[in-house]
Amino acid sequence: MKVVIIGGGFGGLRLARKLSNKKGFDVTLIDRFNFHQFQPLFYQVATAGLDASNISFPLRKVFHKEKNMHFRMAEVKSINTSLRKVIAEEDTFQYDVLVIATGAETNFFGNAELVENTYPMKNTVEALQIKYKLLKNIEEALYSKDEETLESLMTVVVVGGGPTGVEMSGAIADMRRFVLPKDYPELDFSRMKIYLLEGSPKTLGAMSAKSSRESRAYLEKLNVVVMTETVVKNYDGKTVTMQNGNTITSSLVIWAAGVKGNVPEGIDKNLIVKGNRIKVDRFNRVMGFEDIYAIGDIAYMETEKYPHGHPQLAGVAIAQGRILGDNLQKIEKKVSPLEEFEYHDKGTMATVGRNLAVVDIPKPQLHFKGFLAWLIWMGLHLFLLLGVKNRIAVFFNWIYNYLTYDQNLRLIFRVFKRTSKPTQ
Repeated sequence: MKVVIIGGGFGGLRLARKLSNKKGFDVTLIDRFNFHQFQPLFYQVATAGLDASNISFPLRKVFHKEKNMHFRMAEVKSINTSLRKVIAEEDTFQYDVLVIATGAETNFFGNAELVENTYPMKNTVEALQIKYKLLKNIEEALYSKDEETLESLMTVVVVGGGPTGVEMSGAIADMRRFVLPKDYPELDFSRMKIYLLEGSPKTLGAMSAKSSRESRAYLEKLNVVVMTETVVKNYDGKTVTMQNGNTITSSLVIWAAGVKGNVPEGIDKNLIVKGNRIKVDRFNRVMGFEDIYAIGDIAYMETEKYPHGHPQLAGVAIAQGRILGDNLQKIEKKVSPLEEFEYHDKGTMATVGRNLAVVDIPKPQLHFKGFLAWLIWMGLHLFLLLGVKNRIAVFFNWIYNYLTYDQNLRLIFRVFKRTSKPTQ
C-alpha cells in the first residue's frame, strides 16, 4: 500500500511512525519544512526563553532506521483525486492512500491589513520574527525623542484570549518584570503596556469557568490589561481600531485570534465546512472517498460527544493518527471491523507566567492552579517533545531561567550590505 501523508505535525508524524517498518506499506511523508515543530512552545521562542532548535526535530532523522519511510520537503500545490496524485512544486507523488494532515494556519478573517501588519505565530519562523520585532522595538525606544513614538514602541497588543494569547501575554509580562529592566536601565518599564484583546466574554473560553477566571486574575496580577468582548476591526501598522471605536497606538500587534484549516487545492468545496475544515466520517475518511483521509486540525468529524467537531488540539491529532494507523493495517490485511474514532479528553491546560498555570482534568473532575499546575504543564510538555536531546535542552533552559530570572537568547540578527568584495 503506497501511503502519502501531507504534513509532519502531531497527527501526520504519529501516523508515519505507526506505519514505519510495517510490511505491506511504502510511506512518503511530505512537509514544506524539513523538521517537526513543537507548536505549544512557540511563545517561548518568541520571548527568548528557548532556542528554535530546542523545539524542532529533523524529520529525516526520525526515520533513520525505517526502511519503508521516505521524507520529501515540498510545497504541495494541489491534489488530483481522479489520478491519485499529489502535485507539488518539486515533484508529483502517486498514492494508493492519501492522508491530509496539513493542520491549520492563522485566520485573519479576510482582512488584508491585518495580514500585512500583524504578527502571527503558527511556525518557528514566525515566532523568531516576533522575537526580533519585540527586541528591536525596545532598542529603538532608547533613541526615541518623541513621547508618542516611545509609547507606541513600548506597547504590545496580543489579539486572542485562547491559550496562545494568554501564554504569550504572560511571557512578555515576565520579560518586562525580570529581564528588560536589567538590559535597558535607561528605560522606565512601568510605561510599557501589554494588552490582551478577546472578542468573547472570557479568556480561555474552551476551558472551565474556574480556569477562565483564574487566568484573567493571573494576567491582571502581572499588569496585563485584559479587555474581553473587544473585537479588533483593523490595524494599519500604527493604530489598533476596535469595533466599538476605541483605539490603541502600538508598533507590535501579535495575532492569535483564530485559525483555519490548510486545505490543499483539489478538494471538493462542498466538503469544506466552517473553519476551512474537511468533513470526514468516524474513520477519518474524507466524505465520498475510500482512499483519502484527513486527520488533526484539518478534519471535521461530528460525533455524539462532539456534534460541532473536535477541538483543534495536539491530543486529538495524535489519537487520530494512531487509530488510522491501526485501521490501515487492518485494511492491508483485510481484517475487520475497523475502529471508529472516539476522542477521550485527558484534559487541557495553559500557563500564564512564572509559577502560574491552570489545568482541567475531566475524569476524575479535577482542577489545579498556581505552582502545582505549572509543574504539571511543564512535565507534560517535556514528555511530548520529540527527541531526548531536545527534552534535556528545554529542561536545563527552564531550570536556568527559573534560577536566574533571566533568558540568554536575546539576540538581534541584522543583515549588512557589503561595501566591497571580500578578499580571497
